[in-house]
Amino acid sequence: MDVLADIKTLWLHRELLWVWAAREVRVRYKQSLLGAGWAILQPLALTLMFSLVFTLVVPIPTADVPYPIFAYTALLPWTFLASSISFGVPSLVNNMNLVTKIYFPREVLPLATIAAAGVDFLVGGLVLVGMMLWYRVPLYPTALLLPVLLLIQMILTFGVTLIGATALVFYRDVRFLVPLFLQLWLYASPVIYPVSLIPAQWRGLYFLNPMAGLLEGYRAVLLYGHWPDRQALATAAVVALALAVVGYSWFKRLEPRFADLI
Repeated sequence: MDVLADIKTLWLHRELLWVWAAREVRVRYKQSLLGAGWAILQPLALTLMFSLVFTLVVPIPTADVPYPIFAYTALLPWTFLASSISFGVPSLVNNMNLVTKIYFPREVLPLATIAAAGVDFLVGGLVLVGMMLWYRVPLYPTALLLPVLLLIQMILTFGVTLIGATALVFYRDVRFLVPLFLQLWLYASPVIYPVSLIPAQWRGLYFLNPMAGLLEGYRAVLLYGHWPDRQALATAAVVALALAVVGYSWFKRLEPRFADLI
């Protein structure tokens, strides 16, 4: 398998990728009452629920940062990841007629769902900007590292989505495992709590979860004006890259069998 040749072929089909991504956005909100407002409502509703629980019932230390923006800063990228996986994993099976009749790089389908989730992420980002203004959180120079964090998360999302999409072609019950997997991953990541609550002796193991280093990095650069933990970010980058390489290699190796199995 020539990965460089596969990437070149994908690049030649980039217009199809953008067209399909635009279709994903349209279909997702077609005949929807709120339209793109759902991209804001989902993380905002979770932020409200978590804020009520973890400020009034079980207070969580957030280093003088108001809990709503503390939670939303992590929920926004988490929602991007969860939405990409939820829609990307079944993208091949859901478009079986297209996969079985026309040749194109099959990774276009899951990639398009990631791109569509990215649109939701940008829309939700407007709320984060508004919250930063409301809570008077200054824009620190460390915010320049946001593209690095986003790139690592996109690589991670790409790898996990391709692994799930490939597995679903062979084992249809994978679709039932995805929600459970995401729920467990949510609680294993510092979305509703800070990393400081993890005992120091367990943090090295904890940061093997790439979203732990990424979410803590988002908070560090946006809310606290700190540089991300270099070891945690490096671990996230290595794990994300490894999953992307494994996922893409496995996907392309089994791609010729997709049409027959779907």
